[in-house]
Amino acid sequence: MKLKSMKFGNFKKIKNYYVKNQFIIETGKGTIFYSYNTKIVAIIENQVYLDEKYWNYSRTTIKYRNMFLEESGKEIERKIKKGIYLLANLNENIR
Repeated sequence: MKLKSMKFGNFKKIKNYYVKNQFIIETGKGTIFYSYNTKIVAIIENQVYLDEKYWNYSRTTIKYRNMFLEESGKEIERKIKKGIYLLANLNENIR
């Protein structure tokens, strides 16, 4: 995947520097949150998809996933259990 053709940017931190390896990419189909070159969350047509393997992978991933979704981990887990957020294999094409 080439990022040059898409609008993208890093998460910005409070002290005016960018966080490495955390990206939000906006495409014509939706918005994707990447952590270390791995898709973690995709929002497509107002549906939130979390990668079934990596959505809860590490403390760093969890921290920035929560910031991206603007929710706590407990709220995200509740929405998964209720079927509001769906688990999917978002990385099948790159792994």
